[in-house]
Amino acid sequence: MIKSMTGYGIATADAPESRYSVEIKSLNSKFFELNLKLPKAYAEKELAVRNLCSKEIERGKVSVTIVAEKNNAEAKGAKINTALVQQYFSQLKALDLELGAGSQDLLSTILNFPEVISYSEETVSEEEWAQVQATFAEALHNFNAFRRTEGAVLSKDLSLRIGNILSNLAELEILEPQRIKHIREKFSRFLEDAVGKANIDMNRFEQELIYYIDKIDITEEKIRLNSHCDYFLQTLGNADANGKKLGFISQEIGREINTMGAKANDAGMQKLVVGMKEELEKIKEQLLNVL
Repeated sequence: MIKSMTGYGIATADAPESRYSVEIKSLNSKFFELNLKLPKAYAEKELAVRNLCSKEIERGKVSVTIVAEKNNAEAKGAKINTALVQQYFSQLKALDLELGAGSQDLLSTILNFPEVISYSEETVSEEEWAQVQATFAEALHNFNAFRRTEGAVLSKDLSLRIGNILSNLAELEILEPQRIKHIREKFSRFLEDAVGKANIDMNRFEQELIYYIDKIDITEEKIRLNSHCDYFLQTLGNADANGKKLGFISQEIGREINTMGAKANDAGMQKLVVGMKEELEKIKEQLLNVL
């Protein structure tokens, strides 16, 4: 069965020291486009996450957000070297008095000096990363389930559109025999008006009529259209169905419909062909959202 390119999945997990959250969203795109948001501590894991997303999500404009919140977290990212601050402050204060500068905010100036504030890199343990991976796998499962559910809705609509095309084709086949009768009558009236009934060479008339009818015959187009529609429905139900393959089949369906329209030469048949084209356009629009 097909899957929608639109998807959404979220998962959370609680650990003794942290709470993890993974959110995956995707929209239509011809290619795989990933916007990945990770905590700074997980920067070294970015390539692994990107590779996994590329393999499992395949296609779409994808947004993946991973959040790790520490429980009762202490501020441990930045540290102030108090001894160095005191040393700077005493020296600057003495210099300020000596010069009579009257500086008011020496502390903020000192905080910008080199080595006054140092930053420690946060690390991720293997246990933490395993928990993040498990949460990601759950979010991915929910994401794919969403895609399959949306795909089932798309599949139902696509089947309906193909059914409408086949219904129009069945009606067209009912009108087709009448078309030949109308063409014969039309040509006969034209010749009678042009040269008179007594001057018409009926043998030549029949020969030209057969040649013209053969030119506008749509038997092959009807057979191929039926075949393409059946193949579309068969592909739609396959386990490995994909939007690109269905798109190629829809192009073949369009060629047969267009050829029938060019050969129809009948108002009733043309109307049915226009209905087929409308259904095919809706199919193409829906296929843009099929994985």
